[in-house]
Amino acid sequence: MQHRPIKGLRWWIVALLVLGTIFNYLARSSLAVAAPTLIEKLHLSTQQYSYIVTAFQAAYALAQPVAGFVIDLVGLKIGFAIFAFAWAISNMLHGLAMSWPALATFRAMLGVSEAAIFPAGMKTISQWFPANERSIAAGWLNTGTSMGAMLAPPLVVYCIVKYDWRMAFVVTGGTALIWVALWLVFFRSPQDHPKLGAAELDYIRQGQMQNRRTDASGRPSWRAIVGTRRFWGIGLARMLAEPAWQTFGAWIPLYMVTVRHMDLKEIALFAWMPFLAADLGSLAGGYLAPFFMRRFRVSLVTSRKLVIVTGAVLMAGPACVGLAASPYAAIALFCVGTLAHQALSGALFTLASDVFGQHEVASATGLSGMLGYFGATVFSLVVGALAGTVGYNPLFVCLMLFDVIGAVLAWKLIVPSEPPGPRPEPLDVRGALSA
Repeated sequence: MQHRPIKGLRWWIVALLVLGTIFNYLARSSLAVAAPTLIEKLHLSTQQYSYIVTAFQAAYALAQPVAGFVIDLVGLKIGFAIFAFAWAISNMLHGLAMSWPALATFRAMLGVSEAAIFPAGMKTISQWFPANERSIAAGWLNTGTSMGAMLAPPLVVYCIVKYDWRMAFVVTGGTALIWVALWLVFFRSPQDHPKLGAAELDYIRQGQMQNRRTDASGRPSWRAIVGTRRFWGIGLARMLAEPAWQTFGAWIPLYMVTVRHMDLKEIALFAWMPFLAADLGSLAGGYLAPFFMRRFRVSLVTSRKLVIVTGAVLMAGPACVGLAASPYAAIALFCVGTLAHQALSGALFTLASDVFGQHEVASATGLSGMLGYFGATVFSLVVGALAGTVGYNPLFVCLMLFDVIGAVLAWKLIVPSEPPGPRPEPLDVRGALSA
């Protein structure tokens, strides 16, 4: 039986990834929104809350290389589905917690299972997209992180007010089971997908860099990956950048309640705004790289590095939160920070697909993600220990300094694998927007 091809199928694949990322971040963001209620109901201290946060981050850090290796080894379809099913169940189990150690245990389980999201996402993009469109695809993928975080405040607060905090975790975890079914039904690799037309398959293959077009079934090697300068350029930059996103995700609601004296309803009304700005940053970062290539005639890799530098400079926004006169001005500065971070992090994610072969993209993304979450784990412990004494403001300044240092390291360690060359092929922007 002959199947009629779907035009622009690669963008539908990205839409499927975005939906999975929304459910992923909806689950992980639920804790931050419920934090004021949990602290009251379970009698938690700020430091105990930081232990719960870091349980997720430490588990996520350790599991990312493993998740990436498993996905590279067994394949995207089955590997990603297993991890997604596990994160749905892990989040639902949060509702059984009676103490902070139990909550930390379930949080660690969630961290292990959610660790697959970006290794799998970037491997999918490396297979389905030509090099000049990957930053745009990664930008759309990254919007799912902020969409999920943006949906969490109203949904979690609604569940808490209507039912209780336990139901909030059941709802935000259970929705991911819908996505697992969708992934199993609709995902295939490009060469096996019955709905992919021959013209689009040729377009994808021809646009992939020749020196990266390796056999996707090859065995990945951690030793080979970590032995390269390009890995450390990505990994160290992610280690310094990830504390910002994790601080925004885990601490903004608590900061707005304890320092800016917002109540739970105001959190539901305003705490989603930085994550809407993060969506804009994800998309802007994705389109900035090809703009830099056309405008300044730089190489593909250099265009990604220019996006990283732009994001690092804009992190001056959250560094100035302490100067804000009102909670609404503080929210606006956080919006600048989330926009900047998502543009920066999208470029870092995309670099892995640019400088590593398809058989090792998930492993390289997982290994660099481990470094990222190691940095986030350490910084969350610092926030938990110092927020009550020195305050949050010096910690927000540190986030900007970290990103500037990370941008310098990325610039020095990641060398373009191809010269500046001719103007890139026009992008299928209409197809991207229609996704």
